[in-house]
Amino acid sequence: MSDYEERLRGLLERALQGDEAAYREFLQALVVRLRAFLRRRLTRAPDEVEDLLQETLLAVHNQRHTYDRSQPLTAWLHAIAKYKLIDCLRRRARRELLHEPLDDAPALLAAEDRDASDARRDLTKLLQALPPRHRGPIECVKLQGLSVAEAAQRLDMSESAVKIGVHRGLKALAAKIRDEG
Repeated sequence: MSDYEERLRGLLERALQGDEAAYREFLQALVVRLRAFLRRRLTRAPDEVEDLLQETLLAVHNQRHTYDRSQPLTAWLHAIAKYKLIDCLRRRARRELLHEPLDDAPALLAAEDRDASDARRDLTKLLQALPPRHRGPIECVKLQGLSVAEAAQRLDMSESAVKIGVHRGLKALAAKIRDEG
């Protein structure tokens, strides 16, 4: 056990018994290490270090009764700091996504349209390779969203034949894609 670990553990144990001076000293020693830990990890957001430091200290204060004395104190403290850091990074990522400029939106949307038309063309080509008894049920049920009963009526097939057509058609498509891939 390191000297730092022993010192912190002793201070916390005295603090848990009501020694306010020991608790103040514990927090002061902890601030130095936590600030360094957070600065190393928030190099792109140095303005967030102090806020996150305060959040972490508050979490340590609120959870101090959960510390298991049979475990290393620094591991427990590190876990709290790490979870607070992860929360901070998630909040930051969400904020950044909300403020992402859409300067290239027309190009992005055009690429999505092109991808969708390419996918439609590929799907049409794949479906054309199927016999009508498989292609029709897949188009009606899977692409148009009809119920099996509606597809059966439209295709003049039994509901069982529609189900079998969908199943066998999808199986054939999967095999064709697997063989080409």
